[in-house]
Amino acid sequence: MRITDIQRCEVRPGRLVEWTLSPATVAAATALPEDSRPPAYIQESHIRTARSLREDGLFVPTWVGTAFDLPGPVDLDALERALHAWTVRHETLRSGFRWAGDELRRFTLDAADVSLHRTEAGHFPDAGRLVRHLQDRFDTVADALRWPNLVYAAVVRDDGASVYLAFDHSNVDAYSVQRMPAEIHELYTGAAAGSGAGPTAASYVDFCEIERSHADGVDGRHAIVERWREFIRRCDGRLPGFPVDLGLVPGDPLPRQRMLAEPLADADTAAAFEEYCRPYGGSMTGLLAATGLIVHELGGQQVYRTVVPFHTRVTSRWSESVGWYVGAAPIEVPVGRTRGFPEALRAVRAELRANRSLARMPLARVLRLLGADFRPASPDLYSIVSYVDTRGLPGAGRWAERKAYGLLRVSYGDQVCVWVNRLPEGLWLASRYPDTDIAAKNMRLYVERLRDRIASVADGSLSAVS
Repeated sequence: MRITDIQRCEVRPGRLVEWTLSPATVAAATALPEDSRPPAYIQESHIRTARSLREDGLFVPTWVGTAFDLPGPVDLDALERALHAWTVRHETLRSGFRWAGDELRRFTLDAADVSLHRTEAGHFPDAGRLVRHLQDRFDTVADALRWPNLVYAAVVRDDGASVYLAFDHSNVDAYSVQRMPAEIHELYTGAAAGSGAGPTAASYVDFCEIERSHADGVDGRHAIVERWREFIRRCDGRLPGFPVDLGLVPGDPLPRQRMLAEPLADADTAAAFEEYCRPYGGSMTGLLAATGLIVHELGGQQVYRTVVPFHTRVTSRWSESVGWYVGAAPIEVPVGRTRGFPEALRAVRAELRANRSLARMPLARVLRLLGADFRPASPDLYSIVSYVDTRGLPGAGRWAERKAYGLLRVSYGDQVCVWVNRLPEGLWLASRYPDTDIAAKNMRLYVERLRDRIASVADGSLSAVS
């Protein structure tokens, strides 16, 4: 699925209909007792960061979502039944948090207490005005510090509808988002035909309890904690940023961000790059190795240090579950003394093999054990370069036809986040980065050199020491 922002996902005029959880559902949630299952560490870190930034006077929207088309004419009653069935299928979407002093406490609604409220928001003949309305609504509703923090919308036209779903990040990850179009298409088709909603999925709320119980059994002497301690020490006591000049001045306010989203390679080039990198672990290894060499060229650092995201769906039980199943592992690649791409590939492969298991321990728990004061000053604690092959996900072959997108909110931040997805049509790159002229120049150089390196590997023109 192509990742982008709301401004670049082919928004077209039409009649706008919106759904939120109903007032009766909100009232039922208000009266709920505490759910003993705790938040995941990643959820708690996200919510505390949002609160910290808000206390500093900065509203930083961080919602994520999806957009996709349904063929028309669309039966709005059937779509509402599908959206309701999908919402109750995934327990995390009917679960939220309250503050009790400085502690986050969970509450969770029974499926029977969840209903949707539909609103006719009017006709929007201008796409630009519709984009602004959708972004404002998603900013307001899908906010980390409120509940409910999800909103659904459909832009209805005679020939079909475009569906938009937005969520606070605490409940969904990129994998969850990429599964949504096919799952809701299936539920909509069933609802229109009068069939039932099907089974519920495994609960992310249950996963949170299991993961946290394991993490809380670890103390500061654990080997994983010690490896993070040494990594952060070598990063001058901080989690790593993107090692090129971004035009930022220490102490300045958190900068606005800019979005970059574009194709990186066609299907044949992506396949050839994967084939070349397969002996070293595949395209993910290749992407990180290429990035390390390029940022050395641009920034001069001798060692490329970064944090690599990994999913934590370690068993098939969680494969269909909506949630934020993401961990992190550090790697260090000595690019300054690396002779060529194959050597960089071997170095990255060794680091990934040695450190991938660290991703099973939530980083927020590690930081707490380290005792370091990582008061969050940005919604992204560190920079990332992520790679995911999405071609095996349900409905991936029809994403282009259905105009399916994964949506990111681009607002404020001093880090660089790069996502590369393998699609049926090739490699797609999306990045958000600080909105400075220097960052824009260096990110453009990074993407152009990454594209050139992938192409040169694919066509065989890359020499063994280049």
